Amino acid sequence: MDEKKLAIIATKGSLDWAYPPFILGSTAAALGYEVEIFFTFYGLQLLRKELSLEVTPLGNPGMPMPLGMDKWFPVLGTALPGMQSMMTMMMKKKMASKGVASIDELRSLCLEAEVRLIACQMTVDLFDMDTSDFISDVEYAGAARFFEFAGESDICMYI
Repeated sequence: MDEKKLAIIATKGSLDWAYPPFILGSTAAALGYEVEIFFTFYGLQLLRKELSLEVTPLGNPGMPMPLGMDKWFPVLGTALPGMQSMMTMMMKKKMASKGVASIDELRSLCLEAEVRLIACQMTVDLFDMDTSDFISDVEYAGAARFFEFAGESDICMYI
């Protein structure tokens, strides 16, 4: 039987959106899947050597808030100065208290499990990104290269 394949497209570069591609990718690899994650547009932030990711509570009304704030604190209140930093700190603390690995740790797990991390070359060029800012284990390719893999995958996810 052929090895199962998982293709993931990662398009977001915030802390809350960094977890799904790395958790799903590392889990699938541990289950024997061949995995490729294609990072495009803002998802490229997840490949930087130095991660400075923040939570994006604004525009995410489904985000559970501490102290029942989601019931009484309007979503627009999350746009107040300093709120994003506070929410990021709270999210990191919550993750650590529940034993959830950091993004750096999850990314390392993916690399150890031979998950291929593909940076969208067009997006790198579009935003004049410096590839020296990215981790060394990244491959650079266009959408056509991703489709070669995704077209044969058992599961394809857009995150």
